[in-house]
Amino acid sequence: MKTDASGLVHHKKPLISPLRYPGGKSSLYPRLRSIVRENGLTSGTYVEPYAGGAGAAMGLLVTGQVDSVVINDFDPAIYAFWKLVVQAPDELSRMIGSAELSVSEWIRQKEIYLTAERDNYIDLGFAVFYLNRTNRSGVLNGGPIGGMNQSGNYKIDARFNKEALIERIRLIALHASRVTVLNMDGIDVIDRYSKDREVLIYADPPYFEKAGSLYLNSFADAHHSALASCLNSVKKARWLLTYDNVPRVAELYSKRRREVFSLNYSAHRVVKATEVMVYSDSLLVSDSKAS
Repeated sequence: MKTDASGLVHHKKPLISPLRYPGGKSSLYPRLRSIVRENGLTSGTYVEPYAGGAGAAMGLLVTGQVDSVVINDFDPAIYAFWKLVVQAPDELSRMIGSAELSVSEWIRQKEIYLTAERDNYIDLGFAVFYLNRTNRSGVLNGGPIGGMNQSGNYKIDARFNKEALIERIRLIALHASRVTVLNMDGIDVIDRYSKDREVLIYADPPYFEKAGSLYLNSFADAHHSALASCLNSVKKARWLLTYDNVPRVAELYSKRRREVFSLNYSAHRVVKATEVMVYSDSLLVSDSKAS
């Protein structure tokens, strides 16, 4: 067990999500597990309105910390992937096992990603997965690991361990009946679940700085403001929010408790970022150093 300067305790985190996600929050699993337990939500539902890689959600679900999870992503391609995981895990595992790891196949999957019908969740979902596992830092609009000529130190298959990835799919599939996958605006998801006292909402929206390089769907200031208006208005809901630590967050959430913490993430290189966690008034967080 290790404690960083922010006072957040880090235990070994379960790595369940099949996706690599810049800025992913699977490392917050211990913190979220503690909050779930303290608020008596082990029989409740954990909701991620901006799921992305859903690392924390999958960790909490598979280790039995919550009864069910809701993962939502406005990006239809990310939604297609999670729908594929939950509804056709055997097909996904077969596709992983037979996948050709080459630049020519990367080009083919890139074309599928760009042109597939949005409701073709099997082909689109696998294309998302393939690019995520073979692109630098998992960024979908990036290039392949090792470059197009495969002259880099690492090759296109460096992050595509078929056996390990199939095992992650198998683990999630065991709990698939307790996973709800949505393709909605995040604010609409918050509105839908905010009245349920057996729900914990964890909002991890696109950040203010460098959002364009990390997310396919970045936020304008109006989006950040609308999210703040939504969260600040759901008085009885139990929610928490993470952002990059910029002055605008303090302005939008001036009446809420906030806590600064450090987190490592990868987008071309490992970076230690200073971020901020915001808590709803009704959320119990006894070990918080929030102000």
